[in-house]
Parts: sequence; structure tokens; C-alpha cells
Amino acid sequence: MITAGDSHNDPQGGILVLDDHEYARWMRLSRGTLSSSRRDLEGGDYNWACFKAQQSAEFAMKALLHGLGLSAYGHSISALLERLPEDLGAQKIVQEAKRLDKCYIPTRYPNAWPQGTPEDYYTEEDAKEAVGSAEDVVGWVTASWRFLKKEEG
Repeated sequence: MITAGDSHNDPQGGILVLDDHEYARWMRLSRGTLSSSRRDLEGGDYNWACFKAQQSAEFAMKALLHGLGLSAYGHSISALLERLPEDLGAQKIVQEAKRLDKCYIPTRYPNAWPQGTPEDYYTEEDAKEAVGSAEDVVGWVTASWRFLKKEEG
């Protein structure tokens, strides 16, 4: 396991010190939000399932960034990916990140739509796709953390 003295190179050429506690805090939130997203999917609250899927992936990305001591400001998962060290291979989940980025505002706000409310526009298929994308992002973050800690997964 990586200890406070272990480090990796960051994208800007500095040294990253891994923070297990901060990573675990954010991942706990991410996993709980993903569970809530699945319950919303099962309950037919598809816009909320999509939004919470986005939130789960965002929290997972922030777990990784905070765990690396990097800036984790913003809500765009694809933008957060750009802050990660290149050797993590973030390009593997760019499509999932961009899919979830589209679930941040229109899932919640009626003025994002010409009429009606968000629940009028989201389907079970949309929610399944969003939850699947969030599961992929959370899984990738977990695997990336293990890679950084040199653990086998």
C-alpha cells in the first residue's frame, strides 16, 4: 500500500502524494449516490437516475483527483479527466464522461426544455445508459487508484 511518503509524477511535472483518506471519503459518497441512482431507475424516476449517475461519476473523479492532491473544481466529468496524469489512460472513459456530462442540468431544470418538466423527457433506456456509464467511470477510478497504489485488482 502507498503511504504518505509514496508519490507519483503529476501532469504538471511535480510529485503527487496519495491521500487514502480523502479518496475514501469521496468514493463512499460516489458509491452511495450510484446506489441511489439504481433505486431511482427501478422506481421509474428516470431523470433523477440520470442526474445521480452523473453525480456518482463526478464524485468518483473528484475522489481520484483529491486523492492525488489535484484540483477538483467543476462538474464536467470530461473536464475533470483532463487534470489526471496521462499514464492512467483516461481516454478509455471519455465517451462515458461526455454522456454523463449531458445529465447535469437538463435532468433537473424545466427551463432546459421548451415545455414540460425533465421527467417528461427521460426514458428507462436513458437511465440504464447513464447508470451503466457511471458504473464504468466508478470502476475505472477504482482500478486507477489500485494501479497508483500498485495493488492488483
